[in-house]
Amino acid sequence: MKKSLLYFVIFAAIQMIAGGIVMFAYQMIKGKGSELDAIGLILTTVLTDVATLVCFLWPKWAELSPNWLRKRYWDVCFWCVLAACGAIIPSMYIQELMPELPNLAEHQLELVMSSPFGYVVLGLMAPLVEEIVFRGAILRALLRWKSNPWIGIMISAVLFTAIHMNPAQMPHAFLIGILLGWMYYRTDSILPGVIYHCVNNSIAYLTFAFYPDPNIKIIDVFGGSERTVLMAVAFSLCILMPALFQLNLRMKK
Repeated sequence: MKKSLLYFVIFAAIQMIAGGIVMFAYQMIKGKGSELDAIGLILTTVLTDVATLVCFLWPKWAELSPNWLRKRYWDVCFWCVLAACGAIIPSMYIQELMPELPNLAEHQLELVMSSPFGYVVLGLMAPLVEEIVFRGAILRALLRWKSNPWIGIMISAVLFTAIHMNPAQMPHAFLIGILLGWMYYRTDSILPGVIYHCVNNSIAYLTFAFYPDPNIKIIDVFGGSERTVLMAVAFSLCILMPALFQLNLRMKK
């Protein structure tokens, strides 16, 4: 447990301290008092992600092993993609039914997603870095701490939720954290989680590209028809549930 909390604190410190230093240096180069822009945010995120990878992989707090990939579990990869696609609309629908939560990172997310380079950060780097930290390091340590894997999975999901530091993202992050933790436990590999995470973030990025209004609701996307929304939710569940069933059958412990 102590190792897991230490990893969490180190990751948070890198994000805040190193990120703050890079952003300060960038704004000083641009000129004192300059406004925050997309390039600055993307550059800051890339450099902090690289620092995180070095910090966690160099001392082997987390390990990247090709063993799972060598076994060619392409069927698991396929069902991970389908599960991620099927989870988006139901998750958004459930979140809209809940009381509205403050979106503290709305402006920063809009800046990053408005840039084509933002996809590199959100769709590729963030999934890899977060899976290495939260599943490859934190959850791995938690699974060694308790014999009941669900204790570790739930704790890692809570920490994964907390690091987002944005209430509007937290319900979705918690649910995804549980699912990603389960995937890691069943496979001993971060790769299924990275695939799922990449698809999830890619869909979010593409959704913003087509619907840049942050206040848009699902019902607006489906032409204002509640019936169509419910049909979309039901159709998505018809993708999600079989995908989870197949993953449960195919992921080897």
